[in-house]
Amino acid sequence: MELVDPFIWLEDLESSRTKEFIKMENKRFREYINGLNKLFIERIKSYYLVPVVTWFKPCTDGVYAITRDARGYKLVFINWDGVVQEIMSSRDLGGDTIFSAVYPSRDCSLVALECSTAGSDEGYVDVFSVDTLEKIDRLAGCIGDIVWIDKYRYYYVRFYRCGETIDGVKAPAERVFLRDTSGSEEMVFGKGIPSNHLVTLYPTWDYSRLLIMVSYGWSKSSVYAGVLDNPCSWRLIASGGEHLVKPAGFYAGAYYLVYYDREGLGRIVRVYENGSIEEVVSETKYPIEEAIVVRDRVYAVYIVDGSNRVVVYSLDGVKLYEHSFNEPSSIHQVEAFMDKIVINKSSFNKPATLYILAEKHTRELYGAGIDLGLRVREEWTTSSDGTRIHYFIVEKEGVARNQTAIVYGYGGFGLSVKPFYLGMIYPYLEDGGLFIAANLRGGGEYGEKWHRTGMRENKQMVFEDYKAVLKSVREKGFKTIAWGISNGGLLVAATLTQSPELVDTAVIGYPVIDMLRFHKLYIGRLWTTEYGDPDNPRDREYLLKYSPYHNLRGDVEYPPTLVYTGLHDDRVHPAHALKFVARLQSIGAKAYLRVETSSGHRGSTPEVRVEEYSDILAFIYKTLGLTAPV
Repeated sequence: MELVDPFIWLEDLESSRTKEFIKMENKRFREYINGLNKLFIERIKSYYLVPVVTWFKPCTDGVYAITRDARGYKLVFINWDGVVQEIMSSRDLGGDTIFSAVYPSRDCSLVALECSTAGSDEGYVDVFSVDTLEKIDRLAGCIGDIVWIDKYRYYYVRFYRCGETIDGVKAPAERVFLRDTSGSEEMVFGKGIPSNHLVTLYPTWDYSRLLIMVSYGWSKSSVYAGVLDNPCSWRLIASGGEHLVKPAGFYAGAYYLVYYDREGLGRIVRVYENGSIEEVVSETKYPIEEAIVVRDRVYAVYIVDGSNRVVVYSLDGVKLYEHSFNEPSSIHQVEAFMDKIVINKSSFNKPATLYILAEKHTRELYGAGIDLGLRVREEWTTSSDGTRIHYFIVEKEGVARNQTAIVYGYGGFGLSVKPFYLGMIYPYLEDGGLFIAANLRGGGEYGEKWHRTGMRENKQMVFEDYKAVLKSVREKGFKTIAWGISNGGLLVAATLTQSPELVDTAVIGYPVIDMLRFHKLYIGRLWTTEYGDPDNPRDREYLLKYSPYHNLRGDVEYPPTLVYTGLHDDRVHPAHALKFVARLQSIGAKAYLRVETSSGHRGSTPEVRVEEYSDILAFIYKTLGLTAPV
């Protein structure tokens, strides 16, 4: 197999040659869609630019939330009665600014606001007074997981993208710092923890303790814990060994954790201060995605065939009641402050909305109040090794089908494809298209074993699962639009190279594609825990077998393909997209490249996203000969 890389020069985004390539490819794409995108812009705006909650954190008097709507990103405060106060707009800080997260002090008087420019991972955090908007502190870099100790001190996690940590460990790695609002700080946790380990902070519901998860990639972890304001008290309370273990909380002298040993579905255990352990909730048929302890209750979020429900247990493991929903739904966040439990929930029909979990019922706190009226069904198919694969089918009832289907997949990093609001492609559904969301191995839909059977040397099974769904859809008489983003872009690109006959058109976003060089670009070294290490001969062998960039053939006819990325993507290097399109074109394939100058892996402003989705729909309609209402 030819391993010469004729397009490696496209990895240099600053070269005039690369810039010219991007300019010409964007021009070529514009000429292809020929203004068709204009038919979708206003239609998408009507449904996509409704208020959506992207992040939230509760405090004493209510909830601070990041919302996105037609005017950009906003920081709002919602009191417990649902009264909303706008604090700040991203437009106040510049047109390309994105608000990613907010961390309020417990008394709600100060907030730490995480921002980035055009979706870059590298950004900054501003700490300011809510009353005066006076900036008190600023942190630059990849900052997250801020936990307030009091009004003047907080912990934060710094991600080192390159170079070394303060204690001399090679990046990528993370460390915990204690900082006060005067700007002085010291590292308080992480010394000596090796590369490729991530650190996540979990304050308890009453802020008396702090639990810290140290994970190696996305498959192994340990938990440390201690008194919140005393880092000297933090100690290892659980090692998952070769398994994952996640924090759940603390109450009455005992820590609660979710262990993913045994069948990898998750069981809740209690760890006493003296180190003794006992099981509280055993494994069930479905996996626990996360759990949180609030006073004498355990709130466990389960995934049931790609959809979430919440089961509430006593600390003796007795099931008290269950929160299920009237349509397949996703819970994006669960947060607790004292006796309040708040969730952020969405579905294919409804955008992310905040709810308060009360005894046996939920109360909406903040949301757009929109429902797309889509019909959602669930079906199963069988993969090449006999494994059953679940997928959702979403369509607009009462319209004539156009016999095409977008088939969306991801399949990696233990992340589950759950229902998400489809406002960005609603015009396509209005025009008779179907949307298929597939639950593939590599994700977390059926537990940690499901994840592991789709990672490293098992990655091929993810592609087999996706192919099975594509076959199932085609057998129903539909043309297929294979769509995936990031690791999902790898999924579609690999399927394209292996089974092009299953794909009528491919849409590949912000993708990982060159599996022999991903670890040399930006933070790609971190993903060797999931994919394998190209510098290891054994890993390189199986990576080479499916690496989309290296498996294109000149004697194969590939379907029309759109690859899109953003120059502010500092997580997955845009060169993956650029090189793949260049290689496709070199063998005569019909491939187009769209490079956004104002977006990154985190996203972009709403206006930029609308343009991106409009262009994607224009490509699909043009390629498949679909008609859009004028």
